[in-house]
Amino acid sequence: MMPVRTHHHHHQNNNNPRLLLRRIIPRILLLVFAIYAVSFGLYLLRQVPHTPTAGELDDEVIDVDEGEFRVVVQAPPSSSSQKPWPRLPSFLPWKSGSVPPRSCEGYFGNGFTNLVDVLPSRGGGGWFRCHYSETLRSSICEGGRVRIDPGLIAMSRGGESLEQVMGRSEEEELPRYENGALQVEAAAKRTGPLVEPGFLDAYVPAGGIGMHTMRSLLDSARVVPPGELHCSQWVEEPTLLVTRFEYANLFHTITDWYSAYASSRVTDLPNRPNVVFVDGHCKAQLEQTWEALFSNVTYVKNFSGPVCFRHAILSPLGYETALFKGLSESFSCEGASAESLRAKPDNQKTARLSEFGEMILASFDLLRDDILSSKRSNGLNVLFVRREDYLAHPRHSGKVESRLSNEKEVYDAIESWAKGQKCKINVINGLFAHMNMTEQLRAIEEASVVIGAHGAGLTHLVSATPDTKVLEIISSMYRRPHFALISHWKSLEYHAINLPGSYATVTDEEIEQWIKEERKKGMKRKRKSRGTVGTAGRLYASACVPEKRTCRVAACIPNSPVYLLSPRPSDAVVLPVVTGVLQYMYSLWGSCDYQLAKDN
Repeated sequence: MMPVRTHHHHHQNNNNPRLLLRRIIPRILLLVFAIYAVSFGLYLLRQVPHTPTAGELDDEVIDVDEGEFRVVVQAPPSSSSQKPWPRLPSFLPWKSGSVPPRSCEGYFGNGFTNLVDVLPSRGGGGWFRCHYSETLRSSICEGGRVRIDPGLIAMSRGGESLEQVMGRSEEEELPRYENGALQVEAAAKRTGPLVEPGFLDAYVPAGGIGMHTMRSLLDSARVVPPGELHCSQWVEEPTLLVTRFEYANLFHTITDWYSAYASSRVTDLPNRPNVVFVDGHCKAQLEQTWEALFSNVTYVKNFSGPVCFRHAILSPLGYETALFKGLSESFSCEGASAESLRAKPDNQKTARLSEFGEMILASFDLLRDDILSSKRSNGLNVLFVRREDYLAHPRHSGKVESRLSNEKEVYDAIESWAKGQKCKINVINGLFAHMNMTEQLRAIEEASVVIGAHGAGLTHLVSATPDTKVLEIISSMYRRPHFALISHWKSLEYHAINLPGSYATVTDEEIEQWIKEERKKGMKRKRKSRGTVGTAGRLYASACVPEKRTCRVAACIPNSPVYLLSPRPSDAVVLPVVTGVLQYMYSLWGSCDYQLAKDN
């Protein structure tokens, strides 16, 4: 009986639906998971670009410079090695869309809103397109599966030490392209020029630029069919192709930096790109900043053969930026804080230069949230930007043309004046040619007042803080608006001190004439005597303007004018400069105990 009953019980268990489900469900789940895993693996394989195997590479040999070399292709990295974008307080989105022509954003931001598909992406091949700005009349172009062949570019190697190439002509350092210097792979069997001459005239016009190298590079560009893009190396990460002209001059280099920065933002790069110099200039001091701003920097002639890029961006020339075009074009644009523009957008205001200046500071780990409070607590830094002889490039004599003949005398007088004040005033000797970039930027960032004769060193104003006051000494030979414009676009208080020549001086007659002009404006003048000094050029005071709290020399406390005695007779030569400094000092009335002669 027991065996029979046992068999009967086992038979009932086999027919129990619950037990069957318990056995089947895990198997179904396991099968579903296996199908999902296989599907996901196939998806990943489809997303990763094909990397040729060692066997495939062994079969492909190409000729370069009359010799043969084996093609080596770098595998895509597992993660980006490029530098991330830093946090910038003045950053505003570089959104694409409708940007009014000749607006601030059109000049300084993403006015590159006309997208032109030169070679559309089809079936896994290459692609090429240009972003055209109606305002700047220039384009930022980019492409995928792009090849540059250094062997088809006639120019010097680049990157040499200055001492090695003294006397080399500029023409040797600038690129001249043969057909095919740039190639883009098409998805279909298309060959021929990448663009037609009409395209260049419409979207990459030469304008007033005698040698437009980006236009020439595009003119040399050719489309090749699949499998014909032979490369000695693949660069997997986004890369800017940059051609520099006046590479040793700070003003022109900052226009190149700005163009490269804008190109990176317009093309919406997730990280800071690499840079390839498509020029043959030797190394210069400013190359340190290129390396700080971007992820990697090299020269195109340093590649051993044709190099291919998964994503290449052609950066416009620095001459095509608003920083340069503003010298010859008149447009309405003034600086404003990013905070105010977030709250109330204005087409006639911009924070882009402040954003860019912060980008430079951040690249050297100098961007500080507490900089304004720190400046107020540490006294007043008066930075005097000076010009001294240094060897800049192969065609340079080492002598710098003076813009202020008695620069040292002016500096010494300001330093002497500052030492005589009760307020803590630090006069900084800004010999930028003999300071590294970190030292230069720190001096600009910490300055309350920046004084300097017209010269490229003042371009560092792009990194000045909003409370900085600017005093530019301008000789009659160099009356150009570079730094007045930068100050305006940054919303910095700016004062020009125009000289009749290049020697900073002032006469009693000029002071008397100024006083007469002030009288005509309804200003009252008061004069005090001290010792034997009695002429207007050596001892004078002017009435203050209560509603502005400041005037040229006098300070104004609410409802109580206060007057300052003029500089000593030996300092009269720098009266315009000291006057400008004092104007700023008294605008901060209450922060220091100034030595004043109070009117009773």
